[in-house]
Amino acid sequence: MTVPSPDDGGRLRRGLGMHAGESGAVVAGFLFFFCLFASYFMLRPVRETMGIAGGVQNLQWLFTATFVVMLVAIPFYGACCKWLPRRRFVPWVYAFFIANLLAFAAATRAAPDNVWLARVFYVWLSVFNLFVVSVAWSLMADVFRPEQARRLFALLAAGASAGGLAGPVLGGWLVGRIGLTGLMLLSAALLAATLPGVGYLFRWRRHVGAGAPDANVSPAHAQDPAQPVGGGLWAGLELVMRSRYLLGISLFVILLATSSTFLYFEQARLVAAAFPARAQQTQVFSALDATVQALTIVVQIFFSGRVARRYGVTALLSAVPVAVAGGFLVLALWPTFGVLAAAMIVRRVGEYALLRPGREMLFTVVDPETKYKAKNVIDTAIYRAGDAVSAWVKTAIDTLSGHPATVALAGAALAIVWASLGWWLGRRHEGQLTRDDNAPTVLARGTPGGR
Repeated sequence: MTVPSPDDGGRLRRGLGMHAGESGAVVAGFLFFFCLFASYFMLRPVRETMGIAGGVQNLQWLFTATFVVMLVAIPFYGACCKWLPRRRFVPWVYAFFIANLLAFAAATRAAPDNVWLARVFYVWLSVFNLFVVSVAWSLMADVFRPEQARRLFALLAAGASAGGLAGPVLGGWLVGRIGLTGLMLLSAALLAATLPGVGYLFRWRRHVGAGAPDANVSPAHAQDPAQPVGGGLWAGLELVMRSRYLLGISLFVILLATSSTFLYFEQARLVAAAFPARAQQTQVFSALDATVQALTIVVQIFFSGRVARRYGVTALLSAVPVAVAGGFLVLALWPTFGVLAAAMIVRRVGEYALLRPGREMLFTVVDPETKYKAKNVIDTAIYRAGDAVSAWVKTAIDTLSGHPATVALAGAALAIVWASLGWWLGRRHEGQLTRDDNAPTVLARGTPGGR
């Protein structure tokens, strides 16, 4: 029997791109994302089934309602950012959503077949998903230095994929035993399990991360998390409108949402036609989720970090849109469920393994207010605006053309634009890092780099 040498752990750490003192933060971040995504993905197949139950032809209304709720939530979110210290802000946001889940569990137990409750839950889970994930990545962009983010964000995202795999598997196994109410309670418990990690990561930040004495980051980036972010209630939207860099990220997110929405609507149409029973539909969605997350974990652990270190953020942001364009072209020729499933898997694996880490790296060179406020506006309201607009565009194309190939060709054209924008954003980010090696600045409101 071979006895592991003392240096085996060091070689493994170096192989994964970790430096000394970073293992604890990577484990904490991995577990944080695991619990968060298990909490969400446990309920996601239920949401998809509820969406079909309300009629595929009505999905655009649910998308629009989600966007409206996002707009209403922005000033409340801005008020929390203005007054709460960052190290308290994240737990408070999560505690709010935990309370929501407990309320839904009680309501579902009292009225399990209420159609309006199902619609409200669909919209709420769509809002919940974007808010909690946006805040989580704001936290990581706040805690890790830009150089650390390039090496480690793919590993953190692997925790999200592991949770995304465990969530639907657990949900599918337990729903027959504990029911939807029990799933909501378990989801709330998993969300609560993320809270200890927040405190650990902020403590680690002071000694090894962005707040360390030797950290080569701007003074604004190193701002003490005991201080509130500050700013006005609508400051996030104002920051976005004043920066070409942030507007570019916004357009990138809109194009991401558009490609996702086009494929999502085709998925709903083809699944409804191929699998008429609701139980079958839930099983199909669970199987797709599990396949996506399993493949994503492999790509994140063994490929994403290497691609980021060797080719930079530009490769992460442009490769997936090119692959999506190819998928749309194939779907235009063969509009079948099998082709659609393959295109959905490629798009989602690429988003989680490459696009998500790359997109979050873009925010490591901005100040805390931009990280928490502008980023949240982009990740929630602007993303859902893209959803809502593209949903109605897709409906209009279907009405005018009546042929699925038209939507697929339009999606392919938009994906090419999306890839070009990803290349531009990656070059801007990498150019900023090069300029900031010796004298860091911040891509923010009044700086030349931010306009």
